[in-house]
Amino acid sequence: MLSRANFRELSIHDVLRGAILDSLTHRLLAFSRRQTLDPKPTDINRLIGNLEDLIRRTVSPSVIVDVVGAGGLWLTEIDASQLENALLNLCINARDAMAPNGGRLTIETANQRLDVRAAAKLDVGAGQYISISVTDTGCGMSPETISRAFDPFFTTKPMGQGTGLGLSMVYGFVRQSGGQVHVHSETGHGTTMSLYLPRYVGGIEAESAHVPSEPLEPHTEGKCVLVVEDEEAIREIIVELLTSEGYIVLSASSGVDGQKIFESGRKVDLLLTDVGLPGGMNGRQLADAARVACPELAVIFMTGYAEATVVGNEFLGRGMAVVTKPFDLGALIIKIRG
Repeated sequence: MLSRANFRELSIHDVLRGAILDSLTHRLLAFSRRQTLDPKPTDINRLIGNLEDLIRRTVSPSVIVDVVGAGGLWLTEIDASQLENALLNLCINARDAMAPNGGRLTIETANQRLDVRAAAKLDVGAGQYISISVTDTGCGMSPETISRAFDPFFTTKPMGQGTGLGLSMVYGFVRQSGGQVHVHSETGHGTTMSLYLPRYVGGIEAESAHVPSEPLEPHTEGKCVLVVEDEEAIREIIVELLTSEGYIVLSASSGVDGQKIFESGRKVDLLLTDVGLPGGMNGRQLADAARVACPELAVIFMTGYAEATVVGNEFLGRGMAVVTKPFDLGALIIKIRG
């Protein structure tokens, strides 16, 4: 465990290298289907309905979003928070594929009965599944790109705008959940990403329905949150979420850029920052520097580390807290309001 003293003794290079390696390890565990999941019987139509407003705010205003939920959709047993992350990832990819002119994004669910032949094509067992399809009218993918779409580190985005790990994490999560991901795409004619998840036969407990907690009384008027996160997709989702909650939201992609905001004299009430950041300043160093000028600044660290083994109590000071990735968006709001 890193004590606070030991953490400060490490060189910036060592800290950043450890942050990168731990984050990378978490992502590769997702790809290799060995991450820890918390599957529960889930109503997917309900989950998508709860997520729909966030999706609409995250994609460009030039993108029309259609949600087509199948009537009588079966339940599936899934880690709902991970599925939310996967769907947001797919929607952001679809948005980027339709940039800059926009287009139509369709999210559709269906019950699927796969016989032996159909199941063999998908490399799953024959049986009953639900499907979630995300279709865009974007640039599409070539057969070569489709063949590499789920490879770790493969990306078609410009340098610095993608790690190539998003789709590999979606693939690893779905495969670990007993399902499969299928891509249908043609260059110039859009893409459909379909998730196949096994049917769950049984009831659903009220607490397993994955309904967001009852909204708390908002105390957001005039409150400013600075979000520092180097992954663009995560940063955009959090900014959209907090803006919808009524917060004034600033954002930065590195600790150095975050520090410039504090140096500008801008009033910030809460710093929400990743621990491992590029540019020579990690999240803890940013928080310590910011508190020189703003001693009462509240801080929440986001980290993909195992909280108990890397971010211990010694790491945290007064008014600091930790959320561990991947986190439930509703739980994040509750933590921020607290």
